[in-house]
Order: sequence, then structure tokens, then C-alpha cells
Amino acid sequence: MAYYDDYEYDYERYNFNKPKYESVADRKNKAEEYVKKMAAKGIVFNPVVIAGNKIAEKWWGLMWCKNLERYSDYANRLPRGKSYCKNGNVIDLKIEAGKIQALVMGTAKKPYILEIEIDPINEVKAVDISWQCSKKIHNVESLVKGEFPPEMEDLFFQEDGLFPSPKEIHFFCMCPDSAKMCKHVASVLYAVGAKLDDDPLLFFKLRGIDMNSLVAKAIDNRLENLLANAENITSRVYDDADVENLFGL
Repeated sequence: MAYYDDYEYDYERYNFNKPKYESVADRKNKAEEYVKKMAAKGIVFNPVVIAGNKIAEKWWGLMWCKNLERYSDYANRLPRGKSYCKNGNVIDLKIEAGKIQALVMGTAKKPYILEIEIDPINEVKAVDISWQCSKKIHNVESLVKGEFPPEMEDLFFQEDGLFPSPKEIHFFCMCPDSAKMCKHVASVLYAVGAKLDDDPLLFFKLRGIDMNSLVAKAIDNRLENLLANAENITSRVYDDADVENLFGL
């Protein structure tokens, strides 16, 4: 957990005793106070703040959450995790290629450290997504803008698609919960959905897809198509004689 070594997390004093009951408001206040305390020491976190009742509003965030909820493996922990996410308990979240690292405030005195790894997309699938996206330049333009071309939806939701399946998600949490997935991990997965609403390109970063290469390939394909059709004469192209007759020259 080198990511959090910079603020000297005290493992020895970490309290794993059964905590007393805390209300949602108490836990939220504790999270806010902890963020302020660390900021005073020069350590700035990236908390996930949910403005309304919905974690996500746009296609990317909504579909990420929908993908999580269609797996029965996670069904028993997702509701609590969603509540944690909505109530500001994810006080730090960072997304890198194949890795999500976070701090979640639970009922212990300090937040729990979490790390989630997402298996990289295999080379065959990576080539497939690059090819399908780059067939039409407007697909890539839409992706960069945070929009989603409907014709690409199957590519994300099909078996072995671009959204990760449970077998491709591996997680660790410092909490004492022995469940396959604890509510803290679930809250972080929902928090990723909120982040994708703001920046859809984080999804491609997480899955190890190089968007610069994708855009370049799309442009190359567009140029190849233009060059291939450059000498094709259609009914919309007039020769010199037609132009003279058209304008009475």
C-alpha cells in the first residue's frame, strides 16, 4: 500500500474492535473532519461528492453501475455500498491503468485503505475495440466528448466485453468484514461510476486502452477512406460542359 505511505498510516494502532453504532450524519461528519485534518498537514485527498440522489446521470456512469448490479456475486453488498458512496464516505479515489486506490470512512477511527485491480483487456479484445471505434471517426469524437455511440453498446455489455466481470475484479480492504465483497469496496466501485460521469476517458485509462492511439487510428482510417474515394465520380459531380450548360455559358 505504498500509495498511502506518505501520510504514515498507523497499522499498529488500527482499531478492529466492534465499533459502536454511528448514524449516517455522524459518519459523514467524521469523514469531512478527517479530510480537513489531513489537508492541514498538507495532504490533499480527492473525495467523491454526490450532489443529488443519483450517483450517475450520464451514459458512462449509469452503465458502469448497471454492469455491477447485474452480477449476483455482488448483490448482497451493493445497497450498503451505494449508501456509503452517496453519503460522502469515499474520501479519496484515484484511478490508474488497471488499478483503483481509495480511502473509505467506516465506523473505525481512521478510514479503511482499499485497492481494487481490474484485469487488463487481452490483446484480441483491445484490437477489436480499436477497430470498431475507428471505423467511423464520429464514434471516437463522441467518446472523447463523453457521449456514446449506440451502435457500440454491445461491445461493452457482451460476454467478455469491455465492462469488467466479477472474475476480472480483485479487491482488498483493511476492514474486518469476511464477506467476498465488503460495503467499502462496493462504495468505491460506485464512486468510479460517479467519476466516469465527469470524465469518461478514465474508463479507457482503467482498462488500459490508449485513447491517443485510438484517435490516431480513426483519423488514419478516415484519410484512407477519403483517398480511396477521391477519384470516384458520382452523379453530384459535374464536368466542364455540364457547368457551361447549367449557367448558360
